[in-house]
Amino acid sequence: MTTILGISAYYHDSAACLVRDGDIVAAAQEERFTRKKHDPGFPHRAVDYCLKAGEIRFRDVEHLVFYDKPLVKFERLLETYLAFAPTGLPSFLAAMPVWMKEKLFLKSLLRDEFLKHGEEMTKKELPPMLFSEHHESHAASAFYPSPYDSAVVLCMDGVGEWATTSAWLGEGNKLTPLWEIPFPHSLGLLYSAFTYYTGFKVNSGEYKVMGLAPYGEPKYTKAIFEHLIDVKPDGTFRLNMDFFNYCTGLTMTGRKFDEVFGGPPRKPETKLGQREMDLARSIQEVTEEVMLRLARTLHRETGVENLCLAGGVALNCVGNGRILREGPHKGLWIQPAAGDAGGALGAALTVWHQFENRPRISNGKQDKMKGAYLGPSFSNEEIETFLKSKGVPYVKLADTALFEQVAKDLAEEKVVGWLQGRMEFGPRSLGGRSILGDARSTKMQSIMNLKIKYRESFRPFAPSVLRER
Repeated sequence: MTTILGISAYYHDSAACLVRDGDIVAAAQEERFTRKKHDPGFPHRAVDYCLKAGEIRFRDVEHLVFYDKPLVKFERLLETYLAFAPTGLPSFLAAMPVWMKEKLFLKSLLRDEFLKHGEEMTKKELPPMLFSEHHESHAASAFYPSPYDSAVVLCMDGVGEWATTSAWLGEGNKLTPLWEIPFPHSLGLLYSAFTYYTGFKVNSGEYKVMGLAPYGEPKYTKAIFEHLIDVKPDGTFRLNMDFFNYCTGLTMTGRKFDEVFGGPPRKPETKLGQREMDLARSIQEVTEEVMLRLARTLHRETGVENLCLAGGVALNCVGNGRILREGPHKGLWIQPAAGDAGGALGAALTVWHQFENRPRISNGKQDKMKGAYLGPSFSNEEIETFLKSKGVPYVKLADTALFEQVAKDLAEEKVVGWLQGRMEFGPRSLGGRSILGDARSTKMQSIMNLKIKYRESFRPFAPSVLRER
């Protein structure tokens, strides 16, 4: 029996995943335990959960694997600063203290953190520490759990070590890189530039831009294509770096960007205007067009009928929808934890299938993600004990009575917190940990956004529809 613990940490959305003999036993993001949004710290609580779910001690883990290669990433940072010197000095000075103190010596830091789970183990007793490449981890998270014997894999994000977009061919237990687009030309960073420009937080607010897009018109789409990004018919692209600051400064965009799009960036927390809505719609359309062109090119060049997606851009469900409706592939499978959290899972599966060279079996129908329900669950007894300890009043109902009560509450425009089974892995609520409201109510969007979730009024919700309808 081979047990592998995968880790992603120190950038955003840290997570842990436990794989045993190729089976995904458990996976969770650290933020779900600490309640720190996009928690970047070492995922101690997620590791503890994974070990508990696997019913093992830390010393029983055979392999530890980190989801990217920090030294290669450091090389990219140095080369970028040198290429843009002396204008990159402020960014260089801001980044170096963290790198010199922590990230440059990550292997040693990780060993120190793992020892906290090691029941008096010494560093020499720790399992071997392996490192996967960032986009390899994404690709593995997309292909290996998928139901396909063979598939092309498209990974799109901000940046890994060097790659920002990459294509892979998955066959059996092998993943072969086909091509990549290197930093600084990045579809994810282009989207993040507009996230920053519309007043939202980079690496956190991109989904807000996607949610804002339907309220706008694509007034700036032409300007984006003319000034910012040169997209070839096959979907490959280059950015005009004269308009961006992320290589040299502490912001995403610069003066030339402001001149094209009508002034300085919106200040966070100030009122949203029609300009921001139109900008969101425009960058969303550009992103969808690039995604669709890349998908079509992969199908044309390889002839492979199945497509898998991962990387932060693959969380753009509107773009994914266009690929599903308009793309040429017969099969489409998207990693639910497509961002950096899923890198922990992909890294662990990379060790199993590539480092250990273990075979992969798929049936063409069922994936191996278990519905993405890979997090902790709680028995009725555990829930009852917790409620009593906090002095929370409660009523215990049988399932039939519970369903009737929830349906009644929803019909009365009440909001229901729903906990059922294991917690989801990834950013999407899938019925395991959900806030429910009646979609027929004209008040519900405002009630849930402003009174329950304390978020912007425009933010969308996921619909849930009976199969019979």
